[in-house]
Amino acid sequence: MRRAFQLSCAVAVALALAGCSVQVHNTTPAHFEADPNIGMYPITATVTSGALVSGPMYLFQVGGGHKLRLHPNAAHTVWQAMLPVRCKSSFPLQFLAVWQVQGISTRQKLFPAQPLEIKLDQPPLTKEAIIDTSGAPVRGGWQGAVNYEFSTTANTNITGAKIEPIGKTPQDQLWARSIHIVSTFPISASCDTPTAVTLSSGYRVAKANLVISTDSKTIPTWTTKVVFRPKPAGV
Repeated sequence: MRRAFQLSCAVAVALALAGCSVQVHNTTPAHFEADPNIGMYPITATVTSGALVSGPMYLFQVGGGHKLRLHPNAAHTVWQAMLPVRCKSSFPLQFLAVWQVQGISTRQKLFPAQPLEIKLDQPPLTKEAIIDTSGAPVRGGWQGAVNYEFSTTANTNITGAKIEPIGKTPQDQLWARSIHIVSTFPISASCDTPTAVTLSSGYRVAKANLVISTDSKTIPTWTTKVVFRPKPAGV
């Protein structure tokens, strides 16, 4: 009898504690593609609470030296906010829940116990660039620029570049030899600021691959197809 009484008391205590608690479950994606425009990312979580939990309840995103309040839906089960992050490859995500128990005491807790790290992936760089050769050549060639934009570091250096044929035909080889890199390296690229590599072609119509090297850990090299050609009539 005594053992049964102890067990029933333990169950009662556990139920009482559960009725006073809140659980927060992160539903934010583990990866985002970095946004070079507004740099805002949706963070979301679902919340369940015990029967003894009373309002008001607050949920904040903490970490990285800031504290951002999330807002609930009408049922107070789904919470969300837009987190501003720029020029970083990741950000810490941890939730601070603050709630009341029957309007008498206030409690708070971090979810999860250790911050999550949400990754921000560098968007693809320029895959193809068209350089207009409708005008007159400059110093014996037609010049144009290929723009690159890096979004996950404060500064990236384009350390070098080379021209490669796009194929193995004699024409591909000839086009590649006619295109030269005008820019000098390294080129410093500030976050979310277009940075140009300037090229010159001895032919009005030519195409080749521009292969750049960078000090970025995520994109150490990148290949862009470059086409020199006059702008079509009427465009």
